[in-house]
Amino acid sequence: MPDDHILETQGLTKEFHGFVAVDRVDLKVRRGTIHALIGPNGAGKTTVFNLLSKFTKPTAGRIIFEGEDITGARPADVARKGIARSFQISATFPHLSALENVRVALQRSLGTSFHFWRSERSLETLDGEAEGLLEKVGLADQRDEPAGELPYGGKRALEIATTVALDPKLMLLDEPTQGMGRDDVGRVTSLIRKVAADRTVLMVEHNLSVVADLCDRITVLQRGAVLAEGSYAEMAEHPDVREAYMGGNHD
Repeated sequence: MPDDHILETQGLTKEFHGFVAVDRVDLKVRRGTIHALIGPNGAGKTTVFNLLSKFTKPTAGRIIFEGEDITGARPADVARKGIARSFQISATFPHLSALENVRVALQRSLGTSFHFWRSERSLETLDGEAEGLLEKVGLADQRDEPAGELPYGGKRALEIATTVALDPKLMLLDEPTQGMGRDDVGRVTSLIRKVAADRTVLMVEHNLSVVADLCDRITVLQRGAVLAEGSYAEMAEHPDVREAYMGGNHD
């Protein structure tokens, strides 16, 4: 049977001038699951994401995606292989409409990615698919609003829509509910569950209620190293995890 782990790291390490930010991390993400990477501030979670998305080069170790070693791949190559990432800060184009933002992400299917000088008419074939994605994330009625004028939860929903537009096999979501009120958290949580129905999600998330609600498996980092791994129930009862992380703020 084929390996059911879509992503694996082996001894992944990153040092910055003698400081070990990520320390020999072994991570396995099972295909078709929602996997959380949690830990206290400074645990190395975002650095792991930077390594996986190739924005940072590892000091040591390997990254394997769908059985292929991508440790030395460039960010654009990793994206083409099917890994897409969202960020803690919304990364949409604020002066473009919600529909135009999704169309930019969809351009890759036309082979015209980043060809912003192309005629508007050449992109009209993407309108139907873009509108469908906006409907999926609850933004159909705001399709013509500039992204910069959407409420915070709407901006995050739009960013997820643009990430899905890339048709990734693996979505890396970095703090998708950060700074949100309860209503927006519920909306984005439901959205993540919906888009994860046919793809794999690896997420960094501080809100443990979201983690408990969404995630099939959790990896806990402390000081750059893996402290423990298992289900939410197992991690909630793990004495080292409770001391290092869950004994703090659970909001």
